[in-house]
Amino acid sequence: MSEIDPVTLEVLRNACVAVAEEMNATLVRTSYSPNIKDRRDCSCALFDVVDEDGTAAAEMISQAENIPVHLGAMPYSVAAAIEAYPPSELQDGDAILLNDPFHGGAHLPDMTLVTPIFVDGELVAIAANRAHHADVGGGRAGSVAADSTEIFQEGIRVPPVKLYDGGGPVEDVFDLLLTNVRTPDERRGDFRAQRAANRTAVERVRDLADRHGLGTLQAATTEIKAYAERRMRAEIDELPDGTVEFEDRLDDDGQGTEDIRIAVAVTVDGDELVVDFEGTSEQVPGAINAPLAVTASATYYAVRCVTDPDVPPNAGTYRPIEIRAPEGTVVNAQPPAAVVGGNLEISQRATDALLGAFGEESPERSVAAAQGTMNSVTFGGTNREGEPFAFYETIGGGYGGRTGADGMDGVHAHMSNTLNTPAEVLETVYPVRVQRYAFRPDTGGAGEFRGGLGLRRDIEVLTDGIAFSLLADRRRYPPYGLAGGVAGAVGEDYLTRADDDPRTIPGKSTHDLDAGDMVSIRTPGGGGFGDPADREPEAVARDLRLGKVSTATVRQVYGLDPTELDD
Repeated sequence: MSEIDPVTLEVLRNACVAVAEEMNATLVRTSYSPNIKDRRDCSCALFDVVDEDGTAAAEMISQAENIPVHLGAMPYSVAAAIEAYPPSELQDGDAILLNDPFHGGAHLPDMTLVTPIFVDGELVAIAANRAHHADVGGGRAGSVAADSTEIFQEGIRVPPVKLYDGGGPVEDVFDLLLTNVRTPDERRGDFRAQRAANRTAVERVRDLADRHGLGTLQAATTEIKAYAERRMRAEIDELPDGTVEFEDRLDDDGQGTEDIRIAVAVTVDGDELVVDFEGTSEQVPGAINAPLAVTASATYYAVRCVTDPDVPPNAGTYRPIEIRAPEGTVVNAQPPAAVVGGNLEISQRATDALLGAFGEESPERSVAAAQGTMNSVTFGGTNREGEPFAFYETIGGGYGGRTGADGMDGVHAHMSNTLNTPAEVLETVYPVRVQRYAFRPDTGGAGEFRGGLGLRRDIEVLTDGIAFSLLADRRRYPPYGLAGGVAGAVGEDYLTRADDDPRTIPGKSTHDLDAGDMVSIRTPGGGGFGDPADREPEAVARDLRLGKVSTATVRQVYGLDPTELDD
């Protein structure tokens, strides 16, 4: 393998990142569904191929900075694909599809497409992307239902299988998939977009091999991982040795199990780190269990947050990190557990627990809890033209305060990182109307640095027979404050039937709606950071002027007279 100089290494490292970013741009641009095109609920990564004890494997070398819960889990999907289709069974133009959470996936709506990259007949790299499909069948339109109790209810389960063979579509597989979903044309379009994204990677990797030489490219990918490992080990070595523990909870599983515990112990020993989830609740009947890949995603993300987010995220970055997640718990669920909400809610709470643990020892490295939920909303039924539709989105909330900065208002925090669905798109594509979309005043936890505000999104349905599902958390347990900061406000949810008064609904519930009915999703705020008494009066005055806090909060929490604050 060729030796490589530092300048060429940096050029190729950034080139590999650019490949993943261009993959994602292609996927977004060519997709059919608003969930991918507008919300950008998708992720892309590039892997090299290594030979471990005579067995082919793949290690991530670059990623587009997309959805953390996708990217940490993507290596599990690629490993499952290679196990099912060894290099001797692959050819140029192949593409392997999977979504099975117990065989490399995360939850069923996240379809992963894995494409081998050949240069002069040699398998040298693998492109992979994951996209959240707005419907993959199952008992509820949108395939993210709060009432599922086993994976068989959540949609079509796909082990690694070729979707494209030698460049051509495997029509039998397409027929099987599209027969089991409510919106087959949209699904076919999104699958094609995923293939186009990976083909972009094939072309760009071949360009790099032509320009720099295959040996140089392969040497670079090996050194990229080694470089990231050295940097991560150096970062971990700066953390204080020892063990710190933290515990956080989810409200419930939607099936009667409450107070679901996420316990974590983080042990730093020199330049290595162990994350142990011993003491976490056993898997539950409801749909919030998570496979190990999801828990790994949360772990890797949290460690990057408290060390150096600029460390290149690849296989080398995670070598110093060991994850211990007992089988049969909500962080390492076993079949046939319902898992659609684990990707959404366990991922967030595991992140909260990990950041809380780091915050106990080094609050300046961490952040107060963000909203801690993805507030997943699905609508499905028949539109006014008589065509089936399925709509899915997550709704942002408050980000936590941290050293030197307030939390951001109304964002998709931590493991989500998607965008909102613009009201104009929502109302154009689906039979719904957005009646209100606004920040929730007084929902950010007080502190020297205030937590971000939650959001309120009121959606009215315009036709009869609409199935609605809500899968959300932090309706009982608020996002914690850090370093003396106050917790953020919990979320609230309401259903207003036509010509009736609003009534509260559980954060995990399903409902049948008719024209004129309206749901109101009110998301949590973020926790505050630092003692509220240390907040600058000018910052409190600004919050009051902008309507982010009330006069009552100014008086009771910050101990200031609103009439004496300067404009």
